[in-house]
Amino acid sequence: MRIVRRALNCILTVLCANAAALCVLIWNGSAFFPAAAGILLIIFFIAMLCRPQRKQTSPKGLQILSDGYELLLVFLISVTVTAVFQLYFTYTELGMMLPWNGADSAVILGLLACSIAAAVIFEALVFWCGIIRLYITSVQLGIKHRVLGILFGWIPVLNIYYLIKIMRTVKREIDTESEKICLNAVRKENFDCATRYPILLVHGVFFRDCRYFNYWGRISAELKRNGAEIYYGNQQSAASVEECGRELADRISEIIKETGCKKVNIIAHSKGGLDSRAAISHFGAAPFAASLTTVNTPHRGCIFADYLLEKIPEKIKLSVSRTYNAALRRLGDKNPDFLAAVSDLTASVCAERNKDTPDAAGVFYQSVMSCCKKARSGKFPLNLSYPLVQHFDGENDGLVSVDSAEWGEKFTLIRPSGKRGVSHGDMIDLNRENIPGFDVREFYVSLVRDLKDRGF
Repeated sequence: MRIVRRALNCILTVLCANAAALCVLIWNGSAFFPAAAGILLIIFFIAMLCRPQRKQTSPKGLQILSDGYELLLVFLISVTVTAVFQLYFTYTELGMMLPWNGADSAVILGLLACSIAAAVIFEALVFWCGIIRLYITSVQLGIKHRVLGILFGWIPVLNIYYLIKIMRTVKREIDTESEKICLNAVRKENFDCATRYPILLVHGVFFRDCRYFNYWGRISAELKRNGAEIYYGNQQSAASVEECGRELADRISEIIKETGCKKVNIIAHSKGGLDSRAAISHFGAAPFAASLTTVNTPHRGCIFADYLLEKIPEKIKLSVSRTYNAALRRLGDKNPDFLAAVSDLTASVCAERNKDTPDAAGVFYQSVMSCCKKARSGKFPLNLSYPLVQHFDGENDGLVSVDSAEWGEKFTLIRPSGKRGVSHGDMIDLNRENIPGFDVREFYVSLVRDLKDRGF
């Protein structure tokens, strides 16, 4: 059905784009295409621009993205046919001009100009209605493809090549999201992520839990769709491990009082894992924590952090700290402390802290870690920090080494096939990128499903 509709859309676009030329060829200028038929064609054409394919049950954004892809596919097909037809029409009409015959030749030139203008206008409408849909709804295109698409759009041949590249990226996105929708529909009744205790997601350093930008990307929504009850840590973005641990313990108490759930399952990323261990071991949250899953957490610290803090001049460190703290106060942090947060991530400080932070009895501890395979595996600035961490700490995700992340009864190391690897940011879906060989949303669904199976 989709192929038939696509074919009809192509035929409709070609007819509208070449209507003026067809009139001349069929009636040889003695009559114009019937007005009623022309109006009907335009109505159908506008309807196609508004809804190039049948309405789907998928989310609105995915529907718009699919419509945009369909319009660009129609554009590529129809513009090819239109270009061939216009060349034929121009050749035919120019042949009638020779030798030059004054007024008649001027009329023919006018007809050619009108025909080309009509073709350009109709094809441009299809293109812009399609590309705008892609630009405003696609997640996978990113800034890079959007900018290059605009730049290359003015270069003949290269613009078609890059348009096809953009369309391939979008097609993979449509297929991935459609499959995800079907998968969730099939397992909807299973409530795979409906754990006994709610999930508390704890962010890492230099980030906040924000209403308008979810630190956990598309992960939270995916867990909710599969039955999970989600809460967030809401601790400060940059403060000492002890200070953030105290805040998390208070946050857990709030959730217990609010829901009566008795315990929570904590999933913490990066420094959030250290904050959560402090909340459990130092601030009385142990009776209320069923499990702690740390994700890419530097339990043994980062040797490269020791090196940087030692080498960077004190004046620069204090200047950066003051600037950052001032900015975070304006954003809502009560007592940000940039230097304390960074210092607590060093290998030396973590070694001392681990002596005083034993695992609490009755709490299930596990850890997850990923690694990059090369510097380009991570987005900026992880691509720059990767070689430095590699030099001091060994195999890493752009910030944390594999050796530093292992903690608890179970350790999961993610090594997807291919050349890319999975970075520190990828593990929280920071860039909302579909990574070949690793489905981050599905990984968290399986992670929470395992907690459910364990009775948590």
